[in-house]
Amino acid sequence: MASGRIPTDRARLYRTLRSAHLERAHELPPAAILFRIKRYDFHEELTRGLVVVQAHPVRAAWLLARSPVTTLEIGEPLMLSSVWASALAIGALRLRTLLGGRRSTIVSYALENADPFVRLLRARPRLRRGINGVAARFVWQQTDRIVFGTDAARVTYRTALPEPARNLVSAVIPALPAPCTCAAADDFETHRVVFLGAFVPRKGLLNILAAWTLVTAVLPQARLTIIGKGTLENQVRQAAALDPSIELVIDPPRNEIHRQLRRARVLALPSQPTSTWREQVGLPIVEGLAHGCAIVTTTETGLATWLQKHGHAVVAPGCTPQQLADAVVHALQAPRPSFDDLPSVDGRLAADAWLFADD
Repeated sequence: MASGRIPTDRARLYRTLRSAHLERAHELPPAAILFRIKRYDFHEELTRGLVVVQAHPVRAAWLLARSPVTTLEIGEPLMLSSVWASALAIGALRLRTLLGGRRSTIVSYALENADPFVRLLRARPRLRRGINGVAARFVWQQTDRIVFGTDAARVTYRTALPEPARNLVSAVIPALPAPCTCAAADDFETHRVVFLGAFVPRKGLLNILAAWTLVTAVLPQARLTIIGKGTLENQVRQAAALDPSIELVIDPPRNEIHRQLRRARVLALPSQPTSTWREQVGLPIVEGLAHGCAIVTTTETGLATWLQKHGHAVVAPGCTPQQLADAVVHALQAPRPSFDDLPSVDGRLAADAWLFADD
């Protein structure tokens, strides 16, 4: 990773950085990446050949003010956990303009599908949200170009934030993947289900475990591979020890994740909402689609409507284990999804090309 200099005229500002961001960065024109926190699935080797700087928001703003950056991608305005970092970065670049520098274009990619300003909170969190709301409105008003990765995100922004005071240019480019170019599977299993993601309740891991015996009661040949890591690891280990149809893969390298997805028939990610979180898309869903998996998920994802239209299984969050099991069994028995349903260019790459088209 770089020590702290930004040599490019493009930059991306992330609160958390994960391997998917780094993989994508290798396919895009050069841009410096500034971030604060490494995600659980961060792999250091993927930073090779990239300008990657880990920096606190104040330091990131300072580096941007002294940089040649003319286009900055910020976290989306409704991401309240990072909105002050975005505000500081924009403020630094706007100050640079006042001092005679070139004006920078601010762009963003948005997936938020839940209005954070309508959640019921106690007094102190509500006050903090109000302060964050001031920063969110500032960031929104300063944004020049934005791509919505789902139509649900576009609707959310229309209701959550005021009409921009300036000419904001926007587009909806669905967050769908192109088919993965990795080699075809030579060990495909028609009854293999994969859960991929953080081992936390909100990703629906406990829901899958509760439904699994009901799946194998109908399809004894069904097999479940659980991939990732997190706070529920001990419970997953216990489940795998008691049930030979469950396989556990802890924090594998990216090539192994691709292999596991290639051999699976179904990817299950039954995301469950919390008081402060709703699944925006679900990267495992995107990766599953790219490898030809049928998807079993909930209506929480912003891709729910598209998935339903294209034959995937979408259930309600909080559904019974039997309802989830029925959805998994149906997905295992239904025809495999067609790659023809996917775009020829990855939706995130297409969004990036649009965001940076005029820089």
